[in-house]
Amino acid sequence: MALIKPFAALRPKPELASRICELPYDVMSSDEAREIAAGNSLSFLHVSKPEIDLPAGIDVYSQPVYAKGKENFRRLITDGALRQDTKPCFYLYRQIMGAHSQVGLVAAASCEDYLEGVIKKHEFTRPDKEDDRVRHMEALDSQTGPVFLTYRANKTIDSLVAKKINQTPEIDFTASDKVRHTSWVISDATEIKAIEEALGQMPCLYIADGHHRSAAAGRVYEARNGAGQSAFFLTVIFPHSQVQILPYNRVLKDLNGVTPSKMLEKLDGVFIITPGSTGKPARKHELGFFIEAKWHTLNFRPHFVKTTDPIEKLDVTLLQKYVLEPIFGIEDQRTSKGIQFVGGIRGTSELEKLVNSGEYACAFSMFPTSIEDLMTISDAGGIMPPKSTWFEPKLRDGMFCHMIGD
Repeated sequence: MALIKPFAALRPKPELASRICELPYDVMSSDEAREIAAGNSLSFLHVSKPEIDLPAGIDVYSQPVYAKGKENFRRLITDGALRQDTKPCFYLYRQIMGAHSQVGLVAAASCEDYLEGVIKKHEFTRPDKEDDRVRHMEALDSQTGPVFLTYRANKTIDSLVAKKINQTPEIDFTASDKVRHTSWVISDATEIKAIEEALGQMPCLYIADGHHRSAAAGRVYEARNGAGQSAFFLTVIFPHSQVQILPYNRVLKDLNGVTPSKMLEKLDGVFIITPGSTGKPARKHELGFFIEAKWHTLNFRPHFVKTTDPIEKLDVTLLQKYVLEPIFGIEDQRTSKGIQFVGGIRGTSELEKLVNSGEYACAFSMFPTSIEDLMTISDAGGIMPPKSTWFEPKLRDGMFCHMIGD
């Protein structure tokens, strides 16, 4: 059963939250972060991407970067912009993005559960990215960005949450990207016990987003032998029914030596091709294909999708197996320089822009992977192909921090 517990979060002073909290460190470049944080000394990017305060071109994995992050973090605490609660609490974190709303429980989850597979993963991690998060946690003595977990929706938990969000929130602001962020504190002992018991009945939890943070927390826990609060890591836990997954689209550098018309002929062997579309697939096993300033609708021919294997019938798997490798020569999406990935939040217009610029030859727009597929694959111990899911809205770094030292 999953073990979660309340913790004394380090949180922004409510009136400063909109200036402090920022998008995760890994969804932007250093240059983008530098531009976003310009003129805002409170921006959490000074902590999560501290290279922005050092000379351009510095190795982002070098020790001075982590030292700068620690310095900036301590400054926010010393100045009172970030303040730690005096006792362990649970928290609720609601995000509203357009018509979509999701409410998650902010809690400390067990590193042991992660290492033993009670908290299930669906992606491989890269050692260099893990190392980076380990160094960041160690330098700050804190986990400053939450892992996005999900669970199969539970009526007991849903009713507890619904009751709480009718109360006055602690923090409520709308960010520059129009996403609204609201949080509540759960400090009542009876409510805390009810939540612990309800989530404690869960046989497992699933990582939706944050595999490198989870893996790094596990390594820090082992290195510290569980000292302080290192046996737990910062999470926001959402019911699966509220999770929103957007597509993770692909753009290709070249056509592997063939003409556009020949490429369409090759694709005709895999797909039923219909010229013209908006570029937004309407169903599973349907893709959009943009080439020479035109969209085409692609539907996998039936015999390609006749499989019961949950990984093999993912559109991202089918595309790699029958298109990207044999037709485009992309053997490994993780290492190939011939392919790039574009999060669905940027829309199909971004694909059109990239191809029309001449930098890329064509693009594939995908139908989103479902949360049900993610959980099924995780339950089977499977690993999804790279760049299978893009979750929105993103959890803000700096909204909650988990101090792990003594």
